[in-house]
Amino acid sequence: MDSKKPYVVAIIVQVIYTGLYVVSKAAFDQGMNTLVFIFYRQAAATVLLLPLAIVLERRNAPSMSLRLFTKLFLYALLGNTISMNLYNISLKYTSATVASATSNSVPVVTFFLAVLLRHACNYKLQRMIDRSLEVIRLRSLSGVAKMAGVVLCLGGVLVIALYSGPAMSPLNHHRAFGGGHEAAAAGSMGGGRARWMKGTFLMLLSNATWSLWIVLQASLLEEYPNKLLATLLQCLLSTLQSLLLAAAVERDNPAAWRLRLDTGLLAVAYSGFVVTGVSFYLQAWCIEKKGPVFLAMSNPLCFVFTIFCSSFFLGEIVHLGSVVGGVLLVAGLYSVLWAKSKEHTTLAAAVKQQELAADNSDSISKLQPQQPRKELAASPEQQV
Repeated sequence: MDSKKPYVVAIIVQVIYTGLYVVSKAAFDQGMNTLVFIFYRQAAATVLLLPLAIVLERRNAPSMSLRLFTKLFLYALLGNTISMNLYNISLKYTSATVASATSNSVPVVTFFLAVLLRHACNYKLQRMIDRSLEVIRLRSLSGVAKMAGVVLCLGGVLVIALYSGPAMSPLNHHRAFGGGHEAAAAGSMGGGRARWMKGTFLMLLSNATWSLWIVLQASLLEEYPNKLLATLLQCLLSTLQSLLLAAAVERDNPAAWRLRLDTGLLAVAYSGFVVTGVSFYLQAWCIEKKGPVFLAMSNPLCFVFTIFCSSFFLGEIVHLGSVVGGVLLVAGLYSVLWAKSKEHTTLAAAVKQQELAADNSDSISKLQPQQPRKELAASPEQQV
């Protein structure tokens, strides 16, 4: 049974993210302000993480310099405030299916940005984040697979943005989260082709900023190795940033800040506590047991779950272009993951071969007879 736990946990993680896409989309369709939503979500995550950090890490807190605080502020702005706001705006413009499909591009975009940073950064910075950087060797099969994965992901995004295709009838014409079939149609493709394209590319930009944040975390954790405190501080800073941003945009609309017993409150609680609290812990556990590649390979399950759940609970009309684009994104993801696995296997074999060669060399040296000490002594001429 223990051997099956990582598989069960990986499925639970994908179900949690499916719920995030569906519940968030329902909240936005019912008028929840995206900027205010991010503030409440980050505030809920901060409330959850603060007592954990106080109990578990109050004695292990590293010192904080102004330079490090500035870096935390900028990383929170990039990976939390900007990325999440772009994501929510794009989700409002498109659909839960598109959000789930494009999430498969995150590992590929992360790899691509890591390649660019390897060539762009200076030597000192490269040494600091070397573990997160990548290379492409086009003469090898794994290098070709990596490049093919990038191309497939780009093709998937273009298909979702530019091609709609025939509509697939929703499984449920009466949505569980209010509204009707007409509202679902307006929320998916009825808003116009330009709105749909804008939302798709905003989603890709959101994934790109999140991927860049992932790459930059390596250098941050070199200076501030406490992961829980680093996460808490970034959530706290993002809460303040989101508050200022939402207040600047919605200063004349106090109704946008009001939480009611509706889908908006459910979305805030779900994203802040279930996604941040439960999902992050389960992902860390799963990565520890089976590695990050195993968890990334389960991402397409979320795409499949979201197609059915968004259709059933939201009455969302799924178009063939979204499905085809999602399949291309999944193919690109698996292409890059296969290449990474191939390189890891090759590297492990090379290391093992070096270890065997070193062991054989030590064994041979031990079997050789020791020469008398007088033969090893240098002659007077050599000493001079």
